[in-house]
Amino acid sequence: MDKQQYNNNMELHTGYNDLAQVQVSIQSAEKMVGSATMSLDPEAMDHAERAISNARSLLNDAKSAGTGLDTDFLQNCELSLSQCEHQLSEARK
Repeated sequence: MDKQQYNNNMELHTGYNDLAQVQVSIQSAEKMVGSATMSLDPEAMDHAERAISNARSLLNDAKSAGTGLDTDFLQNCELSLSQCEHQLSEARK
């Protein structure tokens, strides 16, 4: 295996990538919750609930690996997810 192939096969892992992934997953969950609550489709709500769960899992992983410098970002992510959960639970009533 030459050096180029080796570099292409290596997964680059940085804290920034983890935080960006958390942010993207939360944005996705927000959009899914918004769509599900507008349509009130039970299946869409289930998908939105899974998106929230996946985003929360990534957030918890990021918190565990946190540097301490990203506290505000993680708190904002937590708030966004809590709002998604609340919106979805209200729509299910």
